[in-house]
Amino acid sequence: MKFEPGTESGKANLEVFSETLMSLASGDKNVLAVTSDSRGSGKLAPFAAAYPEQIVEVGIAEQNLVGISAGLASTGKVVYAVSPACFLTARSLEQIKNDVCYSDHPVKLVGISAGVSYGALGSTHHSTHDLAVLRAINNIVIIAPSDNFETKHAVRAAATMSHPVFLRFGKRPMYHLHNPRTKFEVGRSITIREGSDVTFIATGETVYHALMAGKMLESRGISCRVISMHTVKPLDAESVLKAASDSGAIVTVEEHCVLGGLGEACAAVLMQAGARVPFRIVGLPDEYTITGSQQEIFEHYGISAKGLAETAEKLLNP
Repeated sequence: MKFEPGTESGKANLEVFSETLMSLASGDKNVLAVTSDSRGSGKLAPFAAAYPEQIVEVGIAEQNLVGISAGLASTGKVVYAVSPACFLTARSLEQIKNDVCYSDHPVKLVGISAGVSYGALGSTHHSTHDLAVLRAINNIVIIAPSDNFETKHAVRAAATMSHPVFLRFGKRPMYHLHNPRTKFEVGRSITIREGSDVTFIATGETVYHALMAGKMLESRGISCRVISMHTVKPLDAESVLKAASDSGAIVTVEEHCVLGGLGEACAAVLMQAGARVPFRIVGLPDEYTITGSQQEIFEHYGISAKGLAETAEKLLNP
């Protein structure tokens, strides 16, 4: 039977992260989870029960979390440092910059409940800055998986990486977007849907909404390409430029502030290459977000399938 992306639902990416981490730890006692009071929210309770000697709980002390993780990684441990993305990349930014990246310790920083996953808890708990601040720091790879397939491969790839990496996960159950035979490679995007009129370049949990927008546009006679840009840094510039040459417009989509994230990274590639293509960045505006669920916030800011389809149509027909 032919695989149809986005038709079958799966688990939350965080659950797949935990399962994959357990699989890695079962064959390697050097694999450790370090967490700042996030055993429950990080889905690490099964890991802790199975491998109690391979988890370190530091409490609500994110700076300590990163410093301890860097120290453990320096001794050869394979360390996954797990904490809510909003706190991990704000409270611990200096430790990430100096203890991890500058010191080149291969810590796997895991930002959970990223973007607006915390919904009604509001802007204090939303992580709409993490891509921007980490993109500005040298020596770190940034990956935001779109579904369970990308999550499993990203977590396994991170285990083998000799330099720092940031993995970004939300909370919602995700639809399966990729055929299991798809090749996953850090730094190389994946085209989920082919099309020639408009290209959506999306990352993380927004990829599904871009795919649904593409299907909506198809019913209106508009051919739509959808690219999962799971690796935000290093960016797959080749696929961005190919989209500019192959399609009539580009829309980038991210669960992040429009300043400093995926959209501006793509814009820089296009501008420096002299590419001329109608272009829009869809994300969260430079404001404190409204209070509501992730779905309500997406709908309010046009990150839903309906909103993305409308943006594409306006871009093609100004």
